[in-house]
Amino acid sequence: MFSKLAVKNVGRSFRDYGVYFLTVAFGVCLFYVFNALETQSVIRYLAQHPRANIVGAIQQLIGILSVFVWVVLAFLILYASGFLVRRRSRELGTYLMLGMERWQVARLLLAETAVIALTALAVGLALGVVLSQALSLFTAGLFAVPMTYFAFSLSLPAIGKTVLAFAAIFLLVMFYHAFTISRRKLIDLLRARRVNQELKVRSLGVSVVLFLVGCVLLAVAYTMLLTRGLLRVDELFWVMIGLGSLGTLLFFRALSGFLLRLCQTSKKLYYKNLNLFILRQFNANINTTYRSMTVICLMLLLAIGITATSVGLNNTVSQMADQTVPQDVELSVWPEEDGGTMDLPALLTAEGFDPEQQCSRWITFPMYQDENGRSYLLQTDYDAYAAAWGKEKADAFVEDWRIQMVSQETEELSVSRWYFLADYAGDRQETEDAFLAAVSGLKDTGGYSYTTKLSTWMDLMGTKVLVLFIGLYLGVVFLVASAAVLALQQLSQAADSAQRYRVLSQLGVSRRMRGRAVDIQVFLAFFLPLALALIHAVVGMTAANAVIAEVGKVDAAASSAVTALLLVAVYGGYFLATCWGSRRLLRSQI
Repeated sequence: MFSKLAVKNVGRSFRDYGVYFLTVAFGVCLFYVFNALETQSVIRYLAQHPRANIVGAIQQLIGILSVFVWVVLAFLILYASGFLVRRRSRELGTYLMLGMERWQVARLLLAETAVIALTALAVGLALGVVLSQALSLFTAGLFAVPMTYFAFSLSLPAIGKTVLAFAAIFLLVMFYHAFTISRRKLIDLLRARRVNQELKVRSLGVSVVLFLVGCVLLAVAYTMLLTRGLLRVDELFWVMIGLGSLGTLLFFRALSGFLLRLCQTSKKLYYKNLNLFILRQFNANINTTYRSMTVICLMLLLAIGITATSVGLNNTVSQMADQTVPQDVELSVWPEEDGGTMDLPALLTAEGFDPEQQCSRWITFPMYQDENGRSYLLQTDYDAYAAAWGKEKADAFVEDWRIQMVSQETEELSVSRWYFLADYAGDRQETEDAFLAAVSGLKDTGGYSYTTKLSTWMDLMGTKVLVLFIGLYLGVVFLVASAAVLALQQLSQAADSAQRYRVLSQLGVSRRMRGRAVDIQVFLAFFLPLALALIHAVVGMTAANAVIAEVGKVDAAASSAVTALLLVAVYGGYFLATCWGSRRLLRSQI
């Protein structure tokens, strides 16, 4: 009996509160994807190289962050469960009136929780496996990893961690349900949905003052951020954070009167269709939700800022390899005797690396030095460098080594070292292996040093992976959390407003107009915190880009595109689901 009733209730609740199931399944999906990083083609590629220590660091950090993410998801699911219990209070009270014991009602809720947990785990893990493969393909292309390292994979350790993590969450949910049923009185359960919201309008003067004070506080916080930057974490930094948070709170606090009064100035707009009703509804709701909207706005700021910064910094790190080593290989060799000549191409060829066959372009030239230690380069060698790789890279080489140009060799100058610069032909990894084997045979020279773009790139690649994955992980989690809380709030408010929409229906208002009114309310609830968060993010990213620009060129287009894509996919998806769910709730109660 309990199992059948539980399955029936879950089916009904899913139709009405699908956002809850969506949030749980999405949380499972994210948790699996980022705990299955060892299956990523990028990670497998890194593991094949000596610099594989970064792999352990990435996995360790992901594990630490997963604990934080688990806490966020646990609070989110508990919040959603509380919403469901509140919406079903009358139903639970009816069960008690019909003679069921409290432990039987608690048992019913436990059975429903188990059904939801198993279903969400199955769906979330399935989505996680698919998304993991898609993410692997994406990162393989992003990091130029050979596709030979890509293969369909299933991470059993990640599945185990995900199941254990969400089993613990649902155990908490079960205890919460049992505690709620044991503590609530029957009369409270039956009357829980009788909500009386006060449709009061705040004084225009007070609202304007609060709005202006909030704007001033935000302006001060913005100015401090742009002038001080992001790297100075001191007492003033926390003052800046406090001013920004307080300004955000006052902004939403003022909306309850400011927005309504502003719309009232245009009678044509105010009395058009159901705008009067919509604004009154929004005014009543924001009186009680401005604190949560403040928190949601700040969470959206974190989601946008972390995502955009991680993508932007990821692209900047890619540029650092080209700036550090413009060519695929840079070899410098010291002759055994001062001023000695050296045929580097012949030496490398003798050791199994033929520049003519294995390089697409290459040059070799001597570096001269005077008695004071100043470096010199022949103009002809500079011209050869510029012809091969461009004047910009040639000038950068001269500037980095503080080289002076001379037209010809003189008696005051002696050869201090020989340079070999080249770009590989064919497979870069195979060619690099051949070069490294050949270099080891130069032990009979006076000494040598080399730098390759591939080794430098591998050093930086771990940083890229760390920054990108961690940024996306946290960004998406904060985005899901903020969107889910907003969605659940709007579903709750829609259910509380059922009586008012019932009156509209009795007055002859069409279903289409009522549905449009619901959509506008949901839009305002989703748009306003997002709009302010975007303003915060623009200022924050300006400060962040100033820091990133110190190490490389900022790719604002890529970071903006990825962030916008996530916002549309996640935030937009929750918005559409909330509109659909709110409409369905009202149709079922009218």
